[in-house]
Amino acid sequence: MERKNQTILTEFILLGLSDDPNIQSVLFATGLLIYMFTLAGNLAIIILIQTDRHLQTPMYFLLSNLSFTEICYISSTMPKMLWDLMSGNKTISFAGCALQMYCFLTTAATEGVLLLVMAYDRYAAICHPLHYTLLMSQPVLRWLLVVSWGIGSLNATVNIAFVFSLDFCGPNKIVHFFCDIPPVLHLSCSDTSLAELVTFTISGSIMIVTVSLIVLSYVLIILSVLKISTAQGRIKTFSTCASHLTVVSIFYSTAIFTYMRPSSSHSMEDDRVISVLYTIITPLLNPLIYSLKNKEMQAALLNILGKKQHCQL
Repeated sequence: MERKNQTILTEFILLGLSDDPNIQSVLFATGLLIYMFTLAGNLAIIILIQTDRHLQTPMYFLLSNLSFTEICYISSTMPKMLWDLMSGNKTISFAGCALQMYCFLTTAATEGVLLLVMAYDRYAAICHPLHYTLLMSQPVLRWLLVVSWGIGSLNATVNIAFVFSLDFCGPNKIVHFFCDIPPVLHLSCSDTSLAELVTFTISGSIMIVTVSLIVLSYVLIILSVLKISTAQGRIKTFSTCASHLTVVSIFYSTAIFTYMRPSSSHSMEDDRVISVLYTIITPLLNPLIYSLKNKEMQAALLNILGKKQHCQL
């Protein structure tokens, strides 16, 4: 009888980052600028790599795919957040919440696996330079991309199936700016222990395996670099990994802090602020990191700008 008297929710309300109208205006303007800059920066990387023949290498092929994933990643959350800030209508349907969570989890896990593939690329280039073209051939690259998106989609599908099989019959206010797993589970009136265990196991396994293999790749890279006789040679070789290491550190440190903690230690307010780092700031910083620390990218950009100026003259 108690089950029949429960009201099953058909929509949620995303509370966002703030309820203050004045702050919301600032958040909208800032968020719009960040979103446009992120799209422009990642699109610029894709265009540069596609147009400059010097960047037609496996490393830059993977970088262009990472940029595409970043565009999909930030687009799974930012447009809805900006619409909520602009219109004041913060509702999202049950199906819309599930779809947003699916897109977010797919692109997040795919990015994590892609970062591992990029670490493997650096390992192959530095530790096995004579076999590099074979280890990172076009068929291998395509297969690695399919596996990356496949793991991302599987991660999202399993998590969505368990989270949205629960009953939601109480409060419908999500203390977040998008439909993420912890705040949605917090609203369920069912026993969430199994869903939490599955989420922790699936997402945790992906993070542990990818981080462990990335660390292993860099241990082998460091051992190989130390064999180089000159200090200048060691610095030059390892500098090709600097941008990737920076991105990995930012992405995984915030993601592990959010998803690898037990539910009892979750603070919805803290998670909401921390999630800004890995959902918004990371996609924004990636183009800057790869352009500021990469001389080949800088040269390609200057080459295109030089051609445009020449054409104008």
